[in-house]
Amino acid sequence: MGKMVHTDKILGALESAIRYLVNSITSLKSMNAEAFSNSVWRVAAELEYALFLFSLTIENGQEALLKLNPEPRNLQLDKILLGVKDLIRGAQEYFKNGDLLNAFRNVRLARHYIFYVQNILAKRGRKGTEER
Repeated sequence: MGKMVHTDKILGALESAIRYLVNSITSLKSMNAEAFSNSVWRVAAELEYALFLFSLTIENGQEALLKLNPEPRNLQLDKILLGVKDLIRGAQEYFKNGDLLNAFRNVRLARHYIFYVQNILAKRGRKGTEER
């Protein structure tokens, strides 16, 4: 499979992630918890797919040089999601300009923040189950 195929698929995954992200923001505003959770899951899946494709595209070992695990603290979900959207848009620009490492970095950071949102949702789900 050539790098050109990976390019199209990476860009497609990032576009899909943004569409699902917009859906998640809309669902959050309308307080539709199920749609919000489903959209966040889909964003995560698209970002994971993009990261997988990046791993096939970037030279071995380069992605390991990027260490990032900042924790979003005291941020509201909508702020986190908007930040993720900015990271994905930035990744698209880096990617189109041939800067694969920074594109990968942005996608990885976006996935980290989405994972944080998923953890919040999981905690809320457990809390709701415990209250029953």
